Amino acid sequence: MPAVLAAAALLLTAGCSAGSSGVGFPGEVPRTAPPSTAPAAPATEPAAPAKGSVRVLRTVAEGLKSPWGLAVLPDGGLLVSSRDDGTITRVDPVTGRKTELGTVSGVSPAGEGGLLGIALSPHYASDHMIYAYFTSASDNRIVRVRYDDKKPAGEQLGAPDTLFKGIPKGTIHNGGRIAFGPDGMLYAGTGESGRRGLAQDRDSLGGKILRLTPEGEPAPGDPFPGSPVYSYGHRNVQGLAWDDRQRLFASEFGQDTWDELNAIKPGGDYGWPDAEGRSTNPRFQNPVAEWHTDDASPSGIAYVHGVIWMAALKGERLWRIPLHGTRAAAAPQSFLTGTYGRLRTVAPAGDGKLWLITSNTDGRGHPKKGDDRILELQVS
Repeated sequence: MPAVLAAAALLLTAGCSAGSSGVGFPGEVPRTAPPSTAPAAPATEPAAPAKGSVRVLRTVAEGLKSPWGLAVLPDGGLLVSSRDDGTITRVDPVTGRKTELGTVSGVSPAGEGGLLGIALSPHYASDHMIYAYFTSASDNRIVRVRYDDKKPAGEQLGAPDTLFKGIPKGTIHNGGRIAFGPDGMLYAGTGESGRRGLAQDRDSLGGKILRLTPEGEPAPGDPFPGSPVYSYGHRNVQGLAWDDRQRLFASEFGQDTWDELNAIKPGGDYGWPDAEGRSTNPRFQNPVAEWHTDDASPSGIAYVHGVIWMAALKGERLWRIPLHGTRAAAAPQSFLTGTYGRLRTVAPAGDGKLWLITSNTDGRGHPKKGDDRILELQVS
């Protein structure tokens, strides 16, 4: 794979400024809207370096089909969900060997729906449970399945236990990212399924970030009593990540103008469909950073050493957003632009590294030799 080896030798350090890339962030003035309403960082909290770098270390595995979610096992193995096949595959991060665990029953893929985000149980060491968000014939829902690696390949997943259902589905905007937070609760990003009004309706599960117990109930301390809604006014939440002070960030698709990275406040209204990007309306939480949709269409995000890393689909690049508290410390930088096509999911790999999954077999990309792949990156 000479092209991959050549790419691996590159140390990419040049970033894109707000003025040249259609990126906005608090502190610059690409638009007339006010800066983020997030509180300023404490004086003792350092800002991340304004500039960073990305180096491609290697291609871990190739030949993935419509990969979407990623979960890292305690032994370092990588679990990858296939949106369109409804399967979960284990990838050996050393050899790249792929083993199909099995199919999650009940998945009904169509459009942007299918088997989406996956996450490991907080008690995985004892219960071996994998949580999954998927599109069924009637809705989007969250289930958990037991993983038994002692069974034959293809038969290692148990029957799904449905924990939460009724999230609106559509051919677009199904959300799908799930993650357990530092508090042990399950967070889920949902979409408004193309029905814009659902995002502002707090009785609807569409266009929200939800916070649940591991059993699928509204979590204690949620901002609206008896409701799993943690924040609302979202169009299509695709990425969730926490910083080292347990603050939640989320990436979100805009419509035609502004994609967003948001710092999430419990009970916060993020504006959709009344606002896209920054707004002068004090009701709405303004984003940490925003991008023109051609430059981003953001999906998964990861936090590493003071920086949010954001995978971009339509933008076909990896964005670096340095933080100072819940504000952008400097203009975001872009890396790998066009090199690997659409980028879907990114996750910390330890020691300043990232796992990165491409998304060229999702019906909107242009599959290259090797189809979709997992890359290991060194970042700073």
